[in-house]
Amino acid sequence: MERRGRRGPGGGMTDVTPEALRDAVVETLADVKAVDVRVLDVRGLTAVTDIMVIAGATSSRHARALAKHVVDCAKALGVRPLGVEGEREGEWILVDLQDVVVHVMLPQIRDFYQLERLWSPEQAPARPREAHEPGE
Repeated sequence: MERRGRRGPGGGMTDVTPEALRDAVVETLADVKAVDVRVLDVRGLTAVTDIMVIAGATSSRHARALAKHVVDCAKALGVRPLGVEGEREGEWILVDLQDVVVHVMLPQIRDFYQLERLWSPEQAPARPREAHEPGE
């Protein structure tokens, strides 16, 4: 995997691998009692990110706490989040850490959107066949 530098809290570059960031995020989520944490490697399915982490929360307050801990974890590694969306409602909070995107969701939202199913390699659309030259 190509390592991409990203801006740290002070604006300088940091060099944390997606796998190291993923492991730290998963450990942090476990520490604050996230429910049913799933990790999806979406390389080859999207150019937006390499890894998605999906975690369940028991309440909006719990979701906000999980997201805050993920942000704090990333900052401790020198990774500045590109954005955090959904904090006010607390039903689905997305934390964009560039190579790792974290979704913290309440059970009813997670059941409705089924991100694990959407982003699993088995559900990915077939790649188009390469065009053949005329006369082949």
